[in-house]
Amino acid sequence: DGALVDGPVYGSIFRSLRGLQLLHADQYAEFQSDFVVYHDDAGDYSTNEPTMDGTASLIYLLAEKEAESPHRKKNAFTVDHGAITRGDRSGKEISLVFTGDEFADGGEFIASSLLKEKIKASFFLTGNFYRNKAFKPLIKKLKNEGHYLGSHSDKHLLYADWTKRDSLLVTHEEFRKDLAASYRELNKFGIDKAPYFLPPYEWYNDSIAAWSREMGLTLVNYSPGTRSNADYTWPEMGKAYISSGTILQSINDYEIQKTLNGFILLVHIGTDPRRKDKFYLKLPELIETLKAKGYQFKRIDELL
Repeated sequence: DGALVDGPVYGSIFRSLRGLQLLHADQYAEFQSDFVVYHDDAGDYSTNEPTMDGTASLIYLLAEKEAESPHRKKNAFTVDHGAITRGDRSGKEISLVFTGDEFADGGEFIASSLLKEKIKASFFLTGNFYRNKAFKPLIKKLKNEGHYLGSHSDKHLLYADWTKRDSLLVTHEEFRKDLAASYRELNKFGIDKAPYFLPPYEWYNDSIAAWSREMGLTLVNYSPGTRSNADYTWPEMGKAYISSGTILQSINDYEIQKTLNGFILLVHIGTDPRRKDKFYLKLPELIETLKAKGYQFKRIDELL
């Protein structure tokens, strides 16, 4: 139902085809001609034949139009390899997410900036991070100030090959044990509800997404399109290094060209000491700019 059909054909083609036999009286008989005919009849496979390529093209077009519509239904998320990478695009809502493993040099500055701006963010931290005694005051502060605290794995494992994404580097059991260990660290801070999980290195595949669901978790990742996730790089990395100014410009450019509606914007809570140009120091400027454009900042569990 609802598929496209081939439509009218030349009368000469209709008369030359074999096996055609109308099953019902022709309801369009008074409009037919020798030049062109059309029959809304299953017995005429020439003019009433479902067209697969036309129907597929129509579905694609309608899906694109739905994405553009301001009335697009809620919970219309973008999913990539089983993980949610963007929330609903119908409103100006954005989620700031921070990941951390061994570094936390930006923690206090980030926390004070968020408090000043009265916005909530989401922090996905590894078990290594939660166990680090030096980071415990920061973790407690983030929790007390109402931010979302979730898992970024326990040991920051690389789940899949960088060049062959479907090639797993961990077994199902290794994944399960590592993730369970990270949630035990969360529980030590009184966090027993953290259903959203952001994978280490922001790299995963469909199997990781499925294994996460088996554990009652929803896999999420950053929205592609900006360079915010490159804020961990440092100058000695050569061409891979991205300056904070370039990162900020990429976010502003993307917002102007495509909007950040439903965006999951990822920043690292700390970076290698070799990076002196810390992007998190530009957060106040970024937040002020986006607020002026009408964006509201949501925790990941509110955005989704």
